[in-house]
Amino acid sequence: MTENLTIKAGTPLLGLAALGIVFGDIGTSPLYTFKTVLDLTGSRPDATTILGSVSLILWTLVIVTTVKYVNFAMRIDNDGEGGILALMSLLGVKKQNRPAIVAAGLFGAALIYGDGAITPAISVLSALEGMEQVTPSLTPWVLYGAVFILVALFALQPLGTARIGRAFGPIMLFWFGVMAAMGIYGILHHTAVLVAINPYYGLKYLASGGWAGFLVLGGVFLCVTGAEALYADMGHFGPIPIRLAWNLVVFPSLILNYIGQAAIVLNGAPTDGNIFYRLCPPALLTPLIVLATIATIIASQSIITGAFSMTRQAIQLGWMPRFNIRQTSAEGFGQIYIGAVNWLLMIATVALTIGFGKSDNLAAAYGIAVSMTMLMTSVLLFIAMREIWRWSIFTAGGVAGLFLIVDSAFFASNMTKVFQGGYVPLAMAIAVYAIMSIWHHGTMAMRNSVQNTLIPTDTFLTKLRSGTVARVPGTAVFLTLSAKGVPPVMFWHVQLNRTLQERVLVLQWSILSVPRVADLDRFTITQEAPSFWHIEAKYGFMEMPDIPRLLISCMAADHSIDLSDATYYVGHTSIVAREDGQGQPAWQREPFAAMSRNSARMSDYLKVPTDRLVEIGRQIPI
Repeated sequence: MTENLTIKAGTPLLGLAALGIVFGDIGTSPLYTFKTVLDLTGSRPDATTILGSVSLILWTLVIVTTVKYVNFAMRIDNDGEGGILALMSLLGVKKQNRPAIVAAGLFGAALIYGDGAITPAISVLSALEGMEQVTPSLTPWVLYGAVFILVALFALQPLGTARIGRAFGPIMLFWFGVMAAMGIYGILHHTAVLVAINPYYGLKYLASGGWAGFLVLGGVFLCVTGAEALYADMGHFGPIPIRLAWNLVVFPSLILNYIGQAAIVLNGAPTDGNIFYRLCPPALLTPLIVLATIATIIASQSIITGAFSMTRQAIQLGWMPRFNIRQTSAEGFGQIYIGAVNWLLMIATVALTIGFGKSDNLAAAYGIAVSMTMLMTSVLLFIAMREIWRWSIFTAGGVAGLFLIVDSAFFASNMTKVFQGGYVPLAMAIAVYAIMSIWHHGTMAMRNSVQNTLIPTDTFLTKLRSGTVARVPGTAVFLTLSAKGVPPVMFWHVQLNRTLQERVLVLQWSILSVPRVADLDRFTITQEAPSFWHIEAKYGFMEMPDIPRLLISCMAADHSIDLSDATYYVGHTSIVAREDGQGQPAWQREPFAAMSRNSARMSDYLKVPTDRLVEIGRQIPI
């Protein structure tokens, strides 16, 4: 009872923290969404177009974000974790092995990397473009300023965000408050705009707009590009704080601001330049630009952090090469830094910023990746409604069908932008998916090759008892992924050195398709012979293995285990082609071998002490 009260008491603070992490992307979309929509409708939109456009935006926020994600998706979790990878793991691995679901989930995750490169670029550019309305002479400096801010943002990632992260929530709360006040200020200029709350205006415009109305959906979709983050970050804050922040702060602020922008356009405000900044009194424009820039930096930080987190999940699930992952703070497990991802994302983001030059141009490339991810999420939600909630096919089909119709319309509209820049996130997603697929299939082929050469444990123990292997003082810890038989690294060690320590620990570790494993279920110890133990360790895909810490727990559970003079043995493999020519084709094997050579060392990944480490190499044919 006390725990529940504590959670309830801390919910507002968690909701405040969520404002700075979860809602940055969707919270800065008013900077460019409505302007992009009106640009698609023509140079001089009439009242019907303006009311129809803003009505479509409002109801897109309701259906996609409030209904689909907040009220449905966030009720389906993988032991508390959300997001397309967690949902894929739940439905495609944990329940039963279904390659089609795994493929859909992985491609949806790959698409998020494309979105992660575009979001910082379009957000920072759109914020700084307000300078053009302060002083037109500053226009040439907008691009330089955006590049400088983005490079500085990525350069600061190795330092972590634990300290400044505490200010993200209050700053974003102030940002949403300012947006709401600006929206009310705009509405007071033309109160008749409030009729746009009626979905009739949006549907009427869509039905009568023909091809032009269909194309407008691609711009409308920009208002929900950050909705997937609500689901993906559910494990960090829990569903209740996110729902609280959305319903009480974010959603009302977005609605008011979009309606306010429509009101001033109806009142005669020009549509050239950034409509968002036209809501602001001229005297306050410069402070607003500063605040908007800070908000977009926070939104970009959230995207970068999300890319780190998703990469770690993919590594743990066996779909990406091992990267060096550094914990930047002891305060939170999510405070990590992955250098390779950071610098590659920086290169892509800066290249997009320079290549497209303006937020208007980037808007054409934006949305395709997210709309495809949302479409795949809807398909997975339908399966979850049937298998987890046990809904009838008619009920699940009716609810998920609504989501699929909406998502399909947005996806189809966004696909018209492929040749205007939309090919960029698609190409990035295809490249990431290819890496994940090649790595996973290469890893499985390597494991199968090793499994075929394993020696049964009983046979190996019999050989030890025969006296043909010299025993020396000390403890040997052999690390392996093989669940059965003698670990390859131990067989190689005995074969090469013809000796073995008196005490032997075989530590087999595995990553399960659950986010975290309870401490009570972390490991099991089996003594297979005198001074010969087998330890099975389990981790979730949101956890990082820590072998030294695990072995301390093992010694506490079994006092006969002595690690005071332990030596750790890890296998180091080189990939070669099978001699019979029946292995993987070269176009798969060679990239996998290259990734294997350049991935992080297994000993670093497992946090093995380097001063007690022995790595033994061997060629493995696949």
